[in-house]
Order: sequence, then structure tokens, then C-alpha cells
Amino acid sequence: MARLTRAQQQERTRAAVLAAARREFTERGYAAAKVDGIAERAELTRGAVYSNFPSKRALYLAVLVDMVEGGPKAELPTAVRGGAVEPGAAHERGGTPRRGNAADRSGAAEAVPSIAGALGAFARIRLEGMPLAEGSVFPGQGQLRETADVLDDEPFRTAFGQLTHLEALLLALALEAHAPAHTPTGRQVRRAQLVLRLLDGPGAAADPALGLGDPFDIVQACAHLGALPLDDAWNPPHLPYVPPAQACGDPWTPPGQSRDLITGLPVGFAEDGVIALLGTSRLKSAEEAVRAARSRDRVTVVVTTSDPAETGRLVRLRAGDVARCLRRVFAPDALPRLRLVLDEHGLLASALGVPDADDATEYAVRVRRGAIVARAKGRGAAHAAASSGLTTSHVSQTTPDGAAS
Repeated sequence: MARLTRAQQQERTRAAVLAAARREFTERGYAAAKVDGIAERAELTRGAVYSNFPSKRALYLAVLVDMVEGGPKAELPTAVRGGAVEPGAAHERGGTPRRGNAADRSGAAEAVPSIAGALGAFARIRLEGMPLAEGSVFPGQGQLRETADVLDDEPFRTAFGQLTHLEALLLALALEAHAPAHTPTGRQVRRAQLVLRLLDGPGAAADPALGLGDPFDIVQACAHLGALPLDDAWNPPHLPYVPPAQACGDPWTPPGQSRDLITGLPVGFAEDGVIALLGTSRLKSAEEAVRAARSRDRVTVVVTTSDPAETGRLVRLRAGDVARCLRRVFAPDALPRLRLVLDEHGLLASALGVPDADDATEYAVRVRRGAIVARAKGRGAAHAAASSGLTTSHVSQTTPDGAAS
């Protein structure tokens, strides 16, 4: 039998720790789980566990990320998946979303016909991953649910809150792009926030028990939110006071490809467009880049953190899970038109000239023909870089999602 290399042995140890941790967290929950218990299950020492994961929280998040990213790869729209809510059922009949049957498994993908149907389908898929425990109504991928114990420090709570804004933006952009061209829906962020709040549970941050409810009632409620009239204007009061981006002509030498958390595919960074480097306490600013960019711009949001083991995994978990749901509900051309990348090793930050990037970073550039032609930093940087070179007419003639045409 061939002897394992050092890398192979490390990977085997890491896999054993993850498998043992999954059993421990599933049976005991996050708060009651013990690192010693995980080590015993894996037949390893406590030191071997900590050599792979610096903390119990990092290990918990690694388990959830592994479950989400290692889940089923089939991502047909929900309309053709057995047991899923039929998009449009609640909207068209005013009743409860119906569950699919064997006839729904024919295999030909159908377009989701309404925002209400899309939200119902999104809710059903989102709930498949809750909670991380045996015997759940919707068995499937795990999701961060024991927030009262996991969110036990302010920086992590801040990152979690900013990620909820980013998740709402991703869902909103999909809803905006999903609407027929002759009936633009306008900004959908408030609606997306309501849906995600309902799915996570109003008391999830303080007491997970308050977030429970009948899953089918929750799906129906999310679908009905699709018809709720909402005033959702995009007019942040600080944007008129943001200084313009500085014009420059610096050569742009991008690093190698990274994985886009929205599509799950590797992407490069040589194309013309806007790149916003945002720390995890500044993720809400991603919308500024999306709304100010030209419709043909490639918008890339690069997330940076000084704690990739914990906060970085939280980004992968939350953003990756909402993207997984979006890919199963919406057609590819309705997915958010921005790319989302986690800069775990700081390579993109260094290439942009920000080697000391951290969770409070807000920096953006505009790339054109292999050069950085504009730079901005501080609050409003994403807006400044994205709107660089736009005339007043460009700004006033915007598409339904706020992008300059």
C-alpha cells in the first residue's frame, strides 16, 4: 500500500475532524458541543483538532460550509423539482403554495412566472437547509441557526449584520432582473429584506426558538410578500457628498482566477468594469457600486477580512447559501449581475494596492483596457468609482435596478 504524502495525511485528518464535528454539533448543538468530544469521535488528540481549526466556532462554520458547498449539484429551477413549491401557485390562486408531485419531475425547466412564485420557491429551497439537526421537516444542507451562541462578540455580529444586507441585495437584484421588461418592478431590496427576515425568524439573533414556525406557512407568507406594495426608493443621503474618484492610469495586473460565490464558477479580473474591495463591516456599500455602474459594466465585489478562519467562513456560508437558492429558482440571465469573491489570501487587495486591507476597508477602482483609470477610498468609494466618468444624463437615465444605461 502506497504511503500517504504529508498533504494527503493532512487532508485525511481534516476530513475526519469535520465528520466528527458534524456528528457532535448535530447531536448536541453548538453550545453544548465540546472540542474534546470531537477529538474523541475522530480518534485524534485535541491538538490535532486545533491544528486544523483555530476555534470551535471556526470548526462549526467549516462544517456548515462543507454541507452547503458539498450539497446537490443539480440546480434546475424549482418548478421541475419534485416536492417543491410550484412557482406562481399562490399568486395565481391567492391560496397556499402547492407541493409538486411526480408529474413535476418531467425534466424540462419552466420559467418562474411571477415574483410571488419566485419568492415562494426561494423560501422553500432556503428552508431545506434549516436547521442543523436530525428529523427536521426539510432535511438537507445545514445553516447557521444557533446565532445566540455563535454571535458572541461585536465584530462577528457586525459582519453577520452586513451579510444580511448583502443577501437581501442579491435576492433583490434577481427579482429586479426577473421582472418582464414591459413591467419594471423598481428596487426590491425592502421586499427581499422582509423575506429573509421571515425565513431567519424575528428572534433568531436572540433566541433560535423564536424563529420556528410551520415551514409551509412561512413559504406561503413569503409568496404573499411578492404582491405587497412597498415604497423602495434608492436615495442614500450621503452620496451627494462623496468626493469623486481620482483619475489615474495605473497598469492593472490582476491575480489568477477566484471562485465567484454567486455562480460557483472561477472568474478572472481582466475585464473592464468596477472592482469594489469591501471589508466585512462595509458590505452594505456593495449596492452603491451596483446602482451607480453602467449597465454594461462588470461589477465585482471583493470581500476582505482579517479573520478568514471564522469571518471568512461566515461569508462563504451565508453568501454561498443564498446564491445556491437563487441558482435553483432563477434563470441564469436573472441572477445578480455582480460577481462576489472572497479574498481569503489578500491577493486581490495587494494587486489593487491595498496590502493592509481589513474588515473596515472600503476601496474601489474602475478598470478600462488593462489599466486602472479611477481610484476611490473611504465611505462612498464604490459609488465614486462606479460613477467615475458619468455625465448628468448618464446618472438620470437609469435602468430599473439603478444602473446607468
